[in-house]
Amino acid sequence: MAASRKKATRGRPGTHARKAAGREKRAPRGAKRAPAGAGKGPSKAAGTGVYDESAIQTLDALEHIRLRTGMYIGRIGDGSHPQDGIYVMLKEVVDNAIDEFIMGAGKKIEISRDGPTIEVRDYGRGIPLGKVVECVSQINTGGKYNDEVFQFSVGLNGVGTKAVNALSSEFEVCSWREGKFRRARFERGRMVDDRSGRDADAPDGTRVRFTPDLEIFERFDWHEAFIEHRLQYYAYLNTGLSLHYGGRVFRSKDGLADLLRREMGNEQPIYEVVHGSAERLEFAFTHTHNYGENYFSFVNGQYTNDGGTHQAGFREGVLKAVNEFSGKSFAGEDVRDGIVGAVAVKVQDPVFESQTKNKLGSTEVRAWLVKEVKDQVLLWLHRNTAAAEALIEKVKSNEKVRKELASIKKEARERARKVAIRIPKLIDCKVHYDDPKARRRDDTTIFLTEGDSASGAMIQARDVGTQAIFSLRGKPLNTYGLKRDVVYKNEELYNIMRALGLENGIEGLRYNRVVIATDADVDGMHIRNLLITFFLRYFEDLVHHEHLYILETPLFRVRNKKTTRYCYDETERDAAMAEISSPEVTRFKGLGEISPGEFGQFISEGIRLVPVALTDMSEVGRCLEFFMGKNTPERRSFIMDNLLHDVV
Repeated sequence: MAASRKKATRGRPGTHARKAAGREKRAPRGAKRAPAGAGKGPSKAAGTGVYDESAIQTLDALEHIRLRTGMYIGRIGDGSHPQDGIYVMLKEVVDNAIDEFIMGAGKKIEISRDGPTIEVRDYGRGIPLGKVVECVSQINTGGKYNDEVFQFSVGLNGVGTKAVNALSSEFEVCSWREGKFRRARFERGRMVDDRSGRDADAPDGTRVRFTPDLEIFERFDWHEAFIEHRLQYYAYLNTGLSLHYGGRVFRSKDGLADLLRREMGNEQPIYEVVHGSAERLEFAFTHTHNYGENYFSFVNGQYTNDGGTHQAGFREGVLKAVNEFSGKSFAGEDVRDGIVGAVAVKVQDPVFESQTKNKLGSTEVRAWLVKEVKDQVLLWLHRNTAAAEALIEKVKSNEKVRKELASIKKEARERARKVAIRIPKLIDCKVHYDDPKARRRDDTTIFLTEGDSASGAMIQARDVGTQAIFSLRGKPLNTYGLKRDVVYKNEELYNIMRALGLENGIEGLRYNRVVIATDADVDGMHIRNLLITFFLRYFEDLVHHEHLYILETPLFRVRNKKTTRYCYDETERDAAMAEISSPEVTRFKGLGEISPGEFGQFISEGIRLVPVALTDMSEVGRCLEFFMGKNTPERRSFIMDNLLHDVV
């Protein structure tokens, strides 16, 4: 479990950072750069421009990629989050090497890093020498449009490497084929060198070396853990492939079964992982003692965070197999509660529901996948009677708990109706995430605030269209080790669940971003940990799908009569004090001390959010047990051993 930094304004410097000399002031990192004059409301020049033929611009592909970076690699970021642009660039290059392996050419990929520069060498067929330059620089050029050459490509189908080239300050590609080579070097997408010749000793394949451009990313730092995690997943999805990086070799014998074992860590499954495969399908699953459903789904090697038709087909196939084997008609929620599963499919010309490929929409996948999963799971159940009995007992236990909870749910709803028609302590917004037709559904945010004093300022400063406020009454209940019925018996936790729309799963989520907004003191940190524990305990999908965030608010205000600077730590404060003459410094002790006029900028365009991300599921149980469990003496010793003392 990790919190990765994501800011709409400036970020803290990474290892690879510099200011481009003479460059114009850039838009905030991660924001789309708009033409001059674009923004909210009319500018001074509004209405003065002439809209005629001269106002229409035509950009070449290189200019478009650099101007509209987010369309190609999503968020820009600074490398502190696994979905930041530099990791997407690495993915696109490695994906091409993976495509070679899928087509039966090359079982080894070597990746290395030298400071900000990444190099990827595969031992596949090598790019045809006469088209090396075109394949990395001309948009919509590549072999992936030919289904006989690349049947199940995982990259961006002719776009990926071009985007990497355009967004790199230096980019080099070299291809070896049958004793010959061609090497081309580029700077920000423009070719500066092109050489070819003979190299009889070099094995066939392709090498790509790139350095992300600081004019685009401003500052960034590669995190080894993110790179290694991505490479490990490549190994899980491609049994027989070895990836070499930093002295480590990433390979997998049992594919998705290995993935689940790693993600579960020390947590013991109820029965051994079920593992099935076919020509275009691989799946694995087991049950644990946790709540909810947890899936890892992939299409042509692409992780589909929001699932899709393949994940739905997998769930349906498991349900049908269990019901046919048992001769019962178990409800889907009873069969799947506590399940941890993974499914990977290979699809020609997959249809995704967005450019980021987070959700598969190809409808033709579902029918054959349901049948294949059902047949293989049914066969496994008949062959493994002891494990099958454990699975059925788990399903029966889920059914019993669900029926017992039904009366508790009814009582909770009746109690809530008597208190108020609306959810207490919730100041709602107009747009909601569960409305697929809403124009601003992705902007919807709910702030879980610490008391009425903090929420008062936020209510006045918020965007009533997309921002909701839920005021906590105090410290929530520590839910670690408690059963699910506590959600219905505890009034505040029940109201949080109702406000978020989570009772029947993440599909009913009413806000895209759930933001914990507490004071930056000991009590605030404790409340934050209690809420994170609550969500991880009962609604892990909320965290797994990256809907949970922590709000960063300034600790200091440094100002004089002409300038005001808000600072988020002592380093920023000291820098501001050095730059502002005769500064007045204010230390904010809590959110309630910030006026509504000031608060507006901290929850609008200047918002700083820290996503709560699960980098390693296997660590969740251990972390919760240590920090939120009953091991008070051990935790106290840890705190005492790690206290920071000022050196006098």
